[in-house]
Amino acid sequence: MLKNQVAVITGASSGIGKAIALELANQSVKLCLIGRHLNKLDEVASIARKTSPQVCTYQLDITQDEDIGYLKTYIEKDFGEVDILIHSAGIISFGEIQTTPVALLDEQYRTNVRAPYLLTQTLLPSLIKRQGQIVFINSITIHTIKACFGQYTATKQALKAIADSLRAEVNSDGVRVISIYPGSTAGPMQASIRETEGREYNPARLLQPEDVANTIIGALQLPRTAEVTDINIRPFLKT
Repeated sequence: MLKNQVAVITGASSGIGKAIALELANQSVKLCLIGRHLNKLDEVASIARKTSPQVCTYQLDITQDEDIGYLKTYIEKDFGEVDILIHSAGIISFGEIQTTPVALLDEQYRTNVRAPYLLTQTLLPSLIKRQGQIVFINSITIHTIKACFGQYTATKQALKAIADSLRAEVNSDGVRVISIYPGSTAGPMQASIRETEGREYNPARLLQPEDVANTIIGALQLPRTAEVTDINIRPFLKT
């Protein structure tokens, strides 16, 4: 069903973004892999090329408007149109609102909110033309707000609002919009969180990036008589 479609994936060099890229490659999807670290992107691409008909890597900083402009030009040249857009790039920092510099909020806002907004806006004409699908990787933290997560959670709440509004705007154009809210997922970000909280990091008890990726692939493959709007997924074993 997804064979030969074109997917753009941010944050594709590691974690959930990498897992999504490799699962889409197994579905014979053409891949546009975006990240800041070219060597890591190339490692993902080398694996993906075993099953994907076409893979291109783009070393870009999506917080920079000009980079998003360049990306649009590159994609049009290399692939033409876009069928799937997956926002997986994200950053997190911690701290009490009383003491945490507002500069850290600005940094998270640019990556977690502004960048996906602008990239969606940039590629939306193509996605509408192709009646495509857009996936926002959000976080289960918006349902379980904790102390010292105020800045990060605020950006994820904003991302949900953007996805919900976008869905209402483009439904009549045949574009599906999915938000997924993973719980604790094994990877560098979760390791950092556990260290900050003084808790043991045991990846075997957490969601695996592949769990999240497979859930998304299932939603993308649904027939056009249905849509999934929001998916909560969390580790089965509670820590």
